[in-house]
Amino acid sequence: MALLVHFLACAFGMGSWVAINGLWVELPVIVNKLPEGWYLPSYLTVIIQLANLGPLLVTLMYKLSPGQLKEEAVIYTIVSVGTVSCFLLSFFWKETTVVAGNRHSTAFLIITFFLSLVDCTSSVTFLPFMMQLPAKYVTTYFIGEGLSGFVPGIVALGQGVSLAKCVNITQPQENMTDNGAPGHGGLETQYLPLGFSTEIFFFFLTGMMLLCLVAFTFLNSVSRTVELYTENLVPDPVVSISHGLDNNGREATGESMNGQNLGDRGEPREAIAESRMTKSRYSVYQFAFIYFLVVWVNCLSNGVLPSVQTYSCMPYGNMAYHLSATLGSMANPVACIIAMFLPKRSLLFLGVLCLFGTGFGTYNMAMAAMSPCPLLQGSAAGVAVIVLSWVFFTGTLSYIKVMVGVILRDESHSALVWCGAAVQIGSMVGALAMFPLVNVYNLFHSGDICSAQCLV
Repeated sequence: MALLVHFLACAFGMGSWVAINGLWVELPVIVNKLPEGWYLPSYLTVIIQLANLGPLLVTLMYKLSPGQLKEEAVIYTIVSVGTVSCFLLSFFWKETTVVAGNRHSTAFLIITFFLSLVDCTSSVTFLPFMMQLPAKYVTTYFIGEGLSGFVPGIVALGQGVSLAKCVNITQPQENMTDNGAPGHGGLETQYLPLGFSTEIFFFFLTGMMLLCLVAFTFLNSVSRTVELYTENLVPDPVVSISHGLDNNGREATGESMNGQNLGDRGEPREAIAESRMTKSRYSVYQFAFIYFLVVWVNCLSNGVLPSVQTYSCMPYGNMAYHLSATLGSMANPVACIIAMFLPKRSLLFLGVLCLFGTGFGTYNMAMAAMSPCPLLQGSAAGVAVIVLSWVFFTGTLSYIKVMVGVILRDESHSALVWCGAAVQIGSMVGALAMFPLVNVYNLFHSGDICSAQCLV
């Protein structure tokens, strides 16, 4: 039974971000076919943050009407919306319209918004739901969440997206280039056929969302069984004390005054039980640091760096971009597994690890700023360094996310809810800060891997 619940928790976790993570690992294909081109990642980051409307409403409901929000109903709704959206994306992702004089992939962007609404809302509903199950399943849930990027990445590798070649073409002398000069030929990037189409990939994402829906249906049933078993067969020490019973279910000793059970010091036993439940091992300043870590890590990993990944990796070629996206997604579940066997709750350790992750992110940002001519371009060493930098960046920050989630899980239900809110705040700040830099001020520049613009 435990093994089955672990599998269900993993499948449920995979559905939390599989749609958006699937889009990210498929970007090496999509950016070459949609009109937004290299700008597409920055569009996606902003759209994802606009979808924070979902978790905002859920958080307000938690705050203003405690106990009124039915998490199960919300989860059923958002997972169903995600399944339908993935299915529609398979048919309409290439549809474009003209907006403000420029052609845009409106269908893709609109459907992406609904997928983002689903995945963002999962941050403040999936984890609180997992509180109904024993703590050991929370880490399994995080492994599934990490696999939400890993599994689509493996599937994307099977497409052969990195297969591109530079073809020497000769343009007729009468053809004119964009600046009015006669064309003299040169190298042109051509992409070889994929192993399977993008449509099939989106059908795969639809299947993943269906699996999540089925897993949640069974988990919901299991959680009710566990709750019933706990209430009827295993008396909770805190509940027993508050009802005047000892741990064996017998009537506890102690004086009674005005219908209250009193402890050894004459304090109401209900107050003693409540103080035990609410006592925290962390100070206010430590909690502030924990939530700062949540905001900062998600600002970098969900907002700042994804906006410029094309500029950071594409100058090294499609191989570098695809390996960075895919292996980076693989680093996520690996970090979760490491956290399961080697958990380090030390805030000092997590702070130092955050500095290392920020260092790798700084290198990635620097290479994006140097696009289209970053360091070591055109060499195998350059490809290896940029790929490893993205892998370690993702892995270190993923470990921090898992450990912070475990720490806050042991505190309270509301601590996890505010953790989800902090995740979305950090992601939103990073995305909104990067969008004008990329799309308005054009601080990052694209380039063709087959062009000679970086040759001295």
